[in-house]
Amino acid sequence: MSDQRLALEAQLNDFDADKREAALDELLDLVAEGAIELPEPAKAFNLHCHSFFSFSGYGYSPTSLAWLARCQGLSALSIVDFDVVDGIDEFLGACKILGIRAGAGMETRIYIPEFGDRVINSPGEPGICYHMASGLTTTQVKDASLVTELKSISQGRTRGLVERVNGFLDPVVLDFEADVMPLTPNGNATERHVCVSYVTKAESQFPDAGERAAFWSEKLSTPVEKVSAILDDGPALQGLIRSKTMKSGGVGYVQPDGKDFPAMEQVNQFAIQAGGFPMHTWLDGTSEGEEAIEELLDLAMSKGVAALNIIPDRNWNISDAEVKARKVEELHKVVDVANKRDLPVMVGTELNAFGQRFVDDFDTPEMAPLFDTFQRGAFILHGHTVLQSAAGLGYLSNWAKHHFPTVAAKNDYFAKLGEAVLYPDVVATGMVDDELSPERVLEILTALDPTTV
Repeated sequence: MSDQRLALEAQLNDFDADKREAALDELLDLVAEGAIELPEPAKAFNLHCHSFFSFSGYGYSPTSLAWLARCQGLSALSIVDFDVVDGIDEFLGACKILGIRAGAGMETRIYIPEFGDRVINSPGEPGICYHMASGLTTTQVKDASLVTELKSISQGRTRGLVERVNGFLDPVVLDFEADVMPLTPNGNATERHVCVSYVTKAESQFPDAGERAAFWSEKLSTPVEKVSAILDDGPALQGLIRSKTMKSGGVGYVQPDGKDFPAMEQVNQFAIQAGGFPMHTWLDGTSEGEEAIEELLDLAMSKGVAALNIIPDRNWNISDAEVKARKVEELHKVVDVANKRDLPVMVGTELNAFGQRFVDDFDTPEMAPLFDTFQRGAFILHGHTVLQSAAGLGYLSNWAKHHFPTVAAKNDYFAKLGEAVLYPDVVATGMVDDELSPERVLEILTALDPTTV
């Protein structure tokens, strides 16, 4: 790989949006000149990626994610940054230029009072559940009050965390504004940013590796030999700091209750008003709440949830054979439960921590039987994104409600559309509106030339 390409790919992750755009333009020039060959899209996709607007374990920007996906032959990609929608316009724009099917959204946490005494998918926190607004098509959402509120709450929580942990890790203390905020492109600091800052601060406070290992050993109640082994492994050390100081039992942890998070209905309403659809998230089926998955999904669907998100890799790609067998069984079970309810399933790998793979391996024996369901979810998401962007005719639009008598029929249509088209120029032509039938819309879109690289 040429030095020029490496430099431009690094520039894709610059916090300056103009520099990211310029880098992509130059990379596309290299493609046009034949200096870079892009593979044909394969049957790979990742519908759950975090960019650096929340936290990326690799520091990826929305543009970088799209470029790397195109270079690796992915056919579809979606970002779901935590508590913010800042990267949506950039991401969808880059995917359109690169000819990748795409979706976008936001992830957050909610409180479900009906499961208030059961842990769902936030370990050790009864009633708290990760949740998503997916299928969003612009950063400029119609009502941004929820996003503003979520970001304010999360930043207050992170600042409070630093205050508590600072007292414990003294003399390694952080100045939130000077040490943490510069690690973010748009002021959305997370626990993971804080961990990076503590590692960096300790390196300056204790330049000697032995002294630094002794410091972390004492503060984190971890044998010095174990600390020394990961002292130069940033992600591993950050993970240890986070688990020992910020999670349950740590000095920085505060047990949340329902008032700390929005209700499911609030996030669902936001998703629908913003032109997307609400999506429930599933962890691994082993918690008390997820053991009652049919009850949980029926409740979520009654409140407006229209899709299910899964991170498959953490279920099958583990070394403990017994635990793996249980989790694979639960994975297949939840997909079956979703299919019986005509609930589209959308999967990805997160990329919010270093070491997570860029895309799932759908050819493994554990994953292959589920591939058709997962690919169908990718097509549905892209089909929705195309129609919602073009004319507001998305998955939960009034147009869709009018024309599709069943959810199954709607799924079939959006999957067919998402597979058939990339980015037909319907906005410029004005050829699609809510007066047309689904069949006519599909006919028009498939006749238009998609934007491809």
